[in-house]
Amino acid sequence: MPANGSGSTGPTTDELTVLLAAPRGFCAGVERAVDVVELALEHYGPPIYVRHAIVHNTRVVADLEHKGAVFVEDENDVPEGGRIVYSAHGIPPEVRDNAERRGLREIDATCPLVTKVHYEAKDFANKGHDIILVGHAGHQEVVGTTGHAPEAIHLVETPADVHALELDDPENVAYITQTTLSVDEANEVVDAILEKFPNARGPRGDDICYATTNRQDAVKVLAERSDVVLVIGSDTSSNSKRMVEVALGHGAAAAYLVDHAGDLRDEWFDGVSRVGLTSGASAPDVLVQEMIDALDERFGAEVRTVDVVDEQMHFALPKELRGLPLANA
Repeated sequence: MPANGSGSTGPTTDELTVLLAAPRGFCAGVERAVDVVELALEHYGPPIYVRHAIVHNTRVVADLEHKGAVFVEDENDVPEGGRIVYSAHGIPPEVRDNAERRGLREIDATCPLVTKVHYEAKDFANKGHDIILVGHAGHQEVVGTTGHAPEAIHLVETPADVHALELDDPENVAYITQTTLSVDEANEVVDAILEKFPNARGPRGDDICYATTNRQDAVKVLAERSDVVLVIGSDTSSNSKRMVEVALGHGAAAAYLVDHAGDLRDEWFDGVSRVGLTSGASAPDVLVQEMIDALDERFGAEVRTVDVVDEQMHFALPKELRGLPLANA
């Protein structure tokens, strides 16, 4: 992109236009998971142990650590009798079994939409189906889902993986998906599944969560209207990284994943007049406001909200915490 004047960087106009996506940021599952940890800390007191990052965002994890949460990757790292919270991404059954053997007091913050996929996996396996799971290897959600039907699940990421898949009974196949995938890419893989296994059974309703879909739809609009798109989210966040890919795939000349305002680079705005701004489903809105403040301080910024979908989804808290008020609510 051309520079704004000889040797200078910055927007092509006196003031940068920031197109702010709506919806953006916390989804209902993430909001619930963070509330679970905060309520547990307030009600039971620290330490509250959390298996894996409660959500994939460095600011959220750091804030909860400051309040007394202790994040572990293995339930065996929790002292016997300790209180453990399971992250929004879900767990395989053996984790729960081990925690119960060790006398841990459990609070399950698994997103209800992930739990739905777990039920689907168990149901298809009980009916004798080979299950094709569309997802990313190593992602905590995929690890958890696979654990509910390990003998039946076959993981694929691309149409090529599907084409290479050989199953004993091609007429007895089902498929499920990770909830945070790119909708367009997931549809390509599902199309490949149905091409190779025409009788494959799918889930009741889409597995990709409403928030992932809504945020990707919003970023498509930003991509069409902006010179550059910024997606606030951590590198560990699958849904945030998919949003960058969606922006680039729908016309954005440039799109960047940024953890916080400190990641901004002036050269990104060379010749730019319109910036699309959004955030992944695990990114708190405080990071969005900090980003707007940073853009305004550097370039001057006029913020215009781009309303795409009105979200009104909420999930009930786990039974152990229902009725407890948040101190900062």
